[in-house]
Amino acid sequence: MIKEIVAPKLKNPIFIAAWPGMGEVAYRSALFLKEVLGAKVFAKLEAANFFKPAAVTVSKGIINMPSAPAGFFYYYKGKKGPDMIIFLGEAQPPLEHAEALSVAIVNFAKKYKAKLIVTFAAKPEPIDHKEDSKALVASTHPDNLAAFEKMGLRTLSQGQISGLNGIILGVGKRKRIKGLCLLAEIPFYTVQIENPKATIAILEVIGKYIKIDLDLSSMKERSKFIEDEIDKLIAYLKGEAPQPQGPLPLSDEDIDKIKKDLAAYTKLPQSVRDKIEKLFKEAEKDITVANKLKKELDHWNVYNEYEDKFLNLFKGKGKKEESH
Repeated sequence: MIKEIVAPKLKNPIFIAAWPGMGEVAYRSALFLKEVLGAKVFAKLEAANFFKPAAVTVSKGIINMPSAPAGFFYYYKGKKGPDMIIFLGEAQPPLEHAEALSVAIVNFAKKYKAKLIVTFAAKPEPIDHKEDSKALVASTHPDNLAAFEKMGLRTLSQGQISGLNGIILGVGKRKRIKGLCLLAEIPFYTVQIENPKATIAILEVIGKYIKIDLDLSSMKERSKFIEDEIDKLIAYLKGEAPQPQGPLPLSDEDIDKIKKDLAAYTKLPQSVRDKIEKLFKEAEKDITVANKLKKELDHWNVYNEYEDKFLNLFKGKGKKEESH
């Protein structure tokens, strides 16, 4: 299943594993590390038994069965920081095969005496795509959290990490290898779109952790470009602008999904609206509640919708103060 090209001599390496997923956050974070560090390929994962073709390929009218997705292992010998193994999987298999595939990969990591398994993931949140992404951390062992808490990272208090980016950590824990996942926030209406902001959030953290100064300028340029493209796409989907020039970066199915997500994003649950109205009434009696109200409006990204009503709270207070 795993074919080695060479057998590098590594000292208790950190093992970083990534597969494609939401926002392409995990895969692109690991790929960036591999390219910047100049990590060299030393083994290949062939897992044809875990994948079933969903379609055939056509080239110049000729139909062929597709090649099964593979995975590649790269090694990096640290100078100031730790040695590393970086695994990049081309695709995630069906979930019924996720554990078995994780076992094979973790066993390979144990062969090189990996001291830690690290994965990355995206965390969909009700945030705007113009906001900077914030990173969180979750670990198989409490003692791993301390270093990241010193960096100011929040701990993922509860929830789940889906797919192989999460399952491999559970398998590693069973096999007595510590593991952790760095997650970065992405707007839930852009899960189908590459999210460089989330990738940057993860790379800034992992760079500090492995004590390597990463030049993220190219990633920041990419982030600005994607942000502009999302602005154009959202304006088009809302009927506020003509269709962007050139081919759209998404399929019709992706656009339909974003339309539905945007509708949900801009339509608050009734329970939330009720809570906001209650806070308005409390703020009319006690202006200090306005701070709590503002946080709630920002959390749901609806401040613009309530802006006039919010500002009127302070106008009313000013008039009352003048009458005394």
